[in-house]
Amino acid sequence: MTKIKVGDKAPIFKGVIETGKKVSLKDYSGKKLVLYFYPKDDTPGCTAEACDLRDNFKMFQKKGFEILGVSPDGIAKHEKFIAKYELPFSLIADEDHSIAEAYGCWGEKSMYGRKYMGIFRTTYVIDEKGKIENVIEKVDTKAHSKQLL
Repeated sequence: MTKIKVGDKAPIFKGVIETGKKVSLKDYSGKKLVLYFYPKDDTPGCTAEACDLRDNFKMFQKKGFEILGVSPDGIAKHEKFIAKYELPFSLIADEDHSIAEAYGCWGEKSMYGRKYMGIFRTTYVIDEKGKIENVIEKVDTKAHSKQLL
């Protein structure tokens, strides 16, 4: 599995957001991007993380950041999640987990002795030139904005 670290060039990605529009890393060229990977829409930890980012979204904007979430959920599920929690940022449907794999966020996990493949909750801050500025692997879902800012 690829381990992305500070100073690395961000892996190029292409995906589809909740509106069906295609997006790529190039769309964020010249901007700072918070790219956060999370396991599943509408679960307690993922909801806490998304709502914390939502509640601090204006502060991120003032500092010049865009926010983009990535999970294996589909477009329809993302659309409902965004509407339910009034999220002001987009979510990529990474159903084939190709983006998560490129960022080293997909792999074997274990819960209650059961092994399965899934997303490792990780956030990358990408600078205006496409370089990794920060990596957060131990995400505090209720205070993720504080970790980032």
